[in-house]
Amino acid sequence: MSAFWSAIRAQFPALAHCTYLNTATFGQLSQRTQQATQQHYARRDEHACSDFLSWFDDMDNLRADVARLIRAPSPANIAFFPNASTVFSLLMGGMEWKPRDRVVTLENEFPNNIYLPSLQTKHGVEFVVTSWADFWNAITPRTRLVAISTVNWATGLRPPLEELCAKLRSKGILIYLDATQSCGALRLNIGEVQPDVVGVDAYKWMCSPNGAGFGYFSPQVCQWLDPSIIGWRSHKTWRSVDALHTGVPEFPDGAERYEGGMIPFPSLYGMAESVRQFLEIGTDVVEQRVLSLSNDCKSRMQSLGAELLADGRDDYNSSIIAARWPGVDSSALARKLRERSVHVSSRYGWLRVSIHFYNVEDDLQHFAEEIRSSLQA
Repeated sequence: MSAFWSAIRAQFPALAHCTYLNTATFGQLSQRTQQATQQHYARRDEHACSDFLSWFDDMDNLRADVARLIRAPSPANIAFFPNASTVFSLLMGGMEWKPRDRVVTLENEFPNNIYLPSLQTKHGVEFVVTSWADFWNAITPRTRLVAISTVNWATGLRPPLEELCAKLRSKGILIYLDATQSCGALRLNIGEVQPDVVGVDAYKWMCSPNGAGFGYFSPQVCQWLDPSIIGWRSHKTWRSVDALHTGVPEFPDGAERYEGGMIPFPSLYGMAESVRQFLEIGTDVVEQRVLSLSNDCKSRMQSLGAELLADGRDDYNSSIIAARWPGVDSSALARKLRERSVHVSSRYGWLRVSIHFYNVEDDLQHFAEEIRSSLQA
C-alpha cells in the first residue's frame, strides 16, 4: 500500500475496525466531510443564520464543482435534490404521456427505475423490463424514455453509455441515467455521453451525508420540463429577499428552478468537501484505483472457486462484483462474513462486493482469507 492511499484511507474512521467492501450500500464519511458539516453548524451559531444568503453562494460553488466532476457543460445544469428518486419523479411527472408510449429499463434494475414506470401502466403507458442482451429488441418507435443505471446495483453491469446514448438520441428517445452507483468511483463525462437527465444520490460512492444529491438536466430538457415543486425560490429574483416577488413566478433559466425552496445545507456542505477530495485526487486516478482493486478481488475470488457474473466481460468492468459458489447460500455467507467484521451484501442470490478508492490490498487479502475459512467451515 502506497503512502498516498494509506493517507487517504486514514481519513475514513470507520475503516479502522472493519473490512468494508460494501460501498454500494453506503459510502463511508471522511473526517474532512464530517468536519465540513460540523463547521456549518458552528457558523450558524456564530452568525445566528444572519448570513444565510451567503450559503447559497457556497452552493453555487458546489454546482461548479459538481459540473467539473461529471464534466457537465455548465453549473447551470445542476440542481440539488435529497435523492435520485426525486429527480426521476420530476422527469416522469413532467412528461405528457400518451397511450401506448413505452418506457424501457433493464432487468434487476434498482426499484427507483421500476416502481414509478410500472405505475404509469394504468394510464396506458407500456413498461418493458428487458435483459441487456435483448435491449435493442425492446426499443420500438413508441419508446419515449429509457431509464437505466450507469452501473447496476446488484450485478455490476456497466453499459457502454456513449454508444448507447448516441443511438437512442438518433431515435429521439429521452435518456434518464441513475448514476448513484458510479458517480465518485467511475468517470462520467456528460459532454461525451449526452444524457437528458441524470440523478445521483451522493451517500454511496460520493461518500456524502444522507440528504445530499443532485440532478443534471440538459438545456433542452430545461426548456420544456416544468418544476414539480414551487416555492419562494421559484422566481428568478428570489435573492432579493427584502422585496420578494409576489406575482406569477418567472422561473430561473437553469436547473435551479427545480429546487423550489430551502435545501439541506448541512448535508450539502459535507458533499462539497467530498467532491473537492475527488477533484483533488482526480477522477481518472480514482477510477484507475477502483478498477485495479476490483480486478484483483475478482482474481482472488475465482481462485477460491467463485463463479463471477463479470467473467471477463467488458460490460461488467465496474466497482461492483457479483460472485457465488456452488451450493452456498450467498445471503448466509454475507451474514457470516459480517459477524467477522467483513462487510459485503447479497443481492438476487449473488454475493455483492463493492470496492472504493479507500480500500487497500490488505482488505482484499483479509476478505479472501475469511471466504476460504467460511467455505471450509
